[in-house]
Amino acid sequence: MSGEQEWDVEERMRDLLAEDAYTIQPSPVPYPAIRRRGVSERRRRVAIAGAALVALGALPVGAYALGGAERGGSDTAAPRPTAGAAQRTATSAPPATPAAPAGPARPATDGQLLDGIGFAQAAHGLQQCLDYDEKREKALPMGSAAPADDGLGKASDYRIILAMHSTGDSNAPGDGFFVVAVKEQPRQTRLICTIRDGAAQGLNTSVGGTAGDTAQPVHADINSGKLYQQSVLDKGHWKLPFRWGLIGTVEPSVAKVTVDYGDGSSDAALDHGWFVAAGTLGRQVTRAPHVKGYDTAGKLVYDSDRDESYEKTLP
Repeated sequence: MSGEQEWDVEERMRDLLAEDAYTIQPSPVPYPAIRRRGVSERRRRVAIAGAALVALGALPVGAYALGGAERGGSDTAAPRPTAGAAQRTATSAPPATPAAPAGPARPATDGQLLDGIGFAQAAHGLQQCLDYDEKREKALPMGSAAPADDGLGKASDYRIILAMHSTGDSNAPGDGFFVVAVKEQPRQTRLICTIRDGAAQGLNTSVGGTAGDTAQPVHADINSGKLYQQSVLDKGHWKLPFRWGLIGTVEPSVAKVTVDYGDGSSDAALDHGWFVAAGTLGRQVTRAPHVKGYDTAGKLVYDSDRDESYEKTLP
């Protein structure tokens, strides 16, 4: 083949290759379609994120955290309270306060709480007395005593009928105050306790009522002498003035009780079957309080001077 022919063949080949290049040129990129698809995808993601925020906002007090595999747990959602929620919970739900133990019942009249002794102080004194008795029973040697099934019971079993100043004497030095309380169940019980120097210092109890062998409408408590007399060691040398008290039981037919003692007289308070009298002595005495009882018509139905079982003089 001559040189001219070779040049024609080469020229022809270049023309054919150029035509093929234009033939296989790719079609233009569809930019509008791609843009529409991208905008649609962004809107879908925004909608999903918005729905997730709404769902989290609807939760009352908690967010969710994934339990990590390092704690040995599964990757499940667990509630985690927020700091604000914990603070609101602590504010709205304060810790419960233990209920205070029930106390005794009040006396029928305020006049049975004497010498500035309030009911709260008297009730606290009664509890001290009961605690004192319980400790005393526990300290006794085994088999030396046969205490009652439930001891003296709880303060809520009692009703306080008298609280008054106590005057110390040679047998029990130091002043303080008396608390007198009674209960009816499971058996009638009366206790007189002395509070001195902020603690229970002596306890006198009587079980089974104050009635003697004779059927009398008024029964003075013959074991309550510590309320109206000083120690026999101080006979003739009492500390004066001297606050005194006298208690006992009355039948329902009795409407009034009076007590004369030394140079004073007292109309007793009637409190659920008990009478409570008190006064102040300004001089030394040798005779016991003089007790009288009257019915609703004012008729005298009891006179301690006529009661053979009543001790009319002091020891």
